[in-house]
Amino acid sequence: MNLIRNYRNWRRYRETVNELSRLSNRELNDLGISRGDIPFVARRSI
Repeated sequence: MNLIRNYRNWRRYRETVNELSRLSNRELNDLGISRGDIPFVARRSI
């Protein structure tokens, strides 16, 4: 069960990173996120 949860968390993290990475710097700035903060924000989404 733990393996499945870890896999789902990893997928959620990757999806969040990918979606945020597709945004322009201006769009990220509007959200209050810098490009370097994307991994941190994605980890918080889990």
